[in-house]
Amino acid sequence: MPQIQKIRPFLWFDSQAREAAHFYCSVFPNSRILREVVLPSTPSGKVEIIDFELAGLRFQSMSAGPLYRFTEAISFVVTCDSQQEIDHFWSHLSAHPTAEACGWCKDPFGVSWQIVPAVLPDLMSNASPDALARLMQVMLPMKKLEIAPLQNAARNV
Repeated sequence: MPQIQKIRPFLWFDSQAREAAHFYCSVFPNSRILREVVLPSTPSGKVEIIDFELAGLRFQSMSAGPLYRFTEAISFVVTCDSQQEIDHFWSHLSAHPTAEACGWCKDPFGVSWQIVPAVLPDLMSNASPDALARLMQVMLPMKKLEIAPLQNAARNV
């Protein structure tokens, strides 16, 4: 019997839980829908619960009406090994250009994502104070993060 993931993200949608889960599964490799349940109609309408897995991480989503909205206070970090991978996720997940900043974007459903290069933590933690200042000066104005300019700033190239 597979081990149960003790903690998993839960996403409350107005009416798009199914659409969002299928969209996310199309964007992330090694992803799948695990279960879709439609509950009997309630006074607020149809309720759907969708269990899905994105790159090995289980999620649950629900369509249950417009009681709650997503905010940038919660986001999902996607660690990318290459600029090509950053470009892939950015092109699929960024749907609100006004919400883009420093690697953060918002998808068509209002969920916030951080698309970051895997090298960024090492660039930041191994940098001298001057290199870190240069790195931040280059990174903060970026919308989609670009690996080469970040590496160049850290190396003072």
